[in-house]
Amino acid sequence: MNMLKTIFFGTPQLAVPYMELVRELTDLQLVVTQADKPRGRGLEISACPVKAHALALGVPVLSPEKLKDDFDKIAATPFDLGIAVAYGKIFRPDFLALPKLGILNVHFSLLPKLRGAAPVQQALIQGYTKTGISVFWIRPGMDDGPLFLQKELPIDPQDNAQTLFEKLIPLGLSGLKEVLTRLQNGEQVQTPQSGEPTTAPMLQKEDALLRPADLTAQELHNRVRGLACGPKPKVPFVYRGKEEWMTVGKTLLDHSFVPPSSGLRPPSPSRGEGNTAPGTVLAIEREKGILVKCKEGALWLAQLQPAGKKPMPAADFANGRGLKINDLVFIEHGN
Repeated sequence: MNMLKTIFFGTPQLAVPYMELVRELTDLQLVVTQADKPRGRGLEISACPVKAHALALGVPVLSPEKLKDDFDKIAATPFDLGIAVAYGKIFRPDFLALPKLGILNVHFSLLPKLRGAAPVQQALIQGYTKTGISVFWIRPGMDDGPLFLQKELPIDPQDNAQTLFEKLIPLGLSGLKEVLTRLQNGEQVQTPQSGEPTTAPMLQKEDALLRPADLTAQELHNRVRGLACGPKPKVPFVYRGKEEWMTVGKTLLDHSFVPPSSGLRPPSPSRGEGNTAPGTVLAIEREKGILVKCKEGALWLAQLQPAGKKPMPAADFANGRGLKINDLVFIEHGN
């Protein structure tokens, strides 16, 4: 039986093991990546991880600025199937028509949930309790093509974007391996997506600004988890006339917090629960960090990173800056 002839489309490091799998299981003709870009502190023009790895293996590579720029070269390459993983470009209908079987994509969500560029981060930010991978046939729309296969994965309450990626990448490899094996044996599956779609838009810098007056403790906690990869969660720490921009590395939910207005218990002398304005420091503890009141509930800031400094336990930051219970921090100028 002749092996499937393939072209692999991918760009970042997470796509490298997928390219290796495609090379192992098919007759890989060509790798297509995004164009070389400035990278690193020196902003030197360099190849993306997939291109660098493919070149090291002796696999032909194209890196067009626009996919249409190399249409003729790709069209002249004989291939039965395209496989895309985190490529980052849209395929026009004429590209989708080139391979005999079509172009498959490995997407890190259970489509039609979380269509878009940041499904892993948004699964956490939006409070999902499960996710997974989808291997689907690319169509001109946004992640709306028919499914070949899906695999489900529960989201652990302690997962952040980095740990969730670490779980989803091997799950996707397992799914793609099964799909390629079945295609090699002549089996094709095209199951229409069903259910209410949701979106996973690319994260912007403004998404990283934490606002305890606008978000509940759970929502803030989810946002910090989701921003572990991508724009880092930041907040202007304003206290006693001083301001420092902080990156929040880790947070913990405080399930024991009960607002004084509930009447369920009197304010604790060890907590500043008499002043419950969002952004108020309610407690400072060595093991947990700084407890801050949110729109609803309270959140422990467990790890902070001042600008230009290394990450540190939040309690160390509080002690070094002389923060006290009832200090109003975590606010924005002009608000």
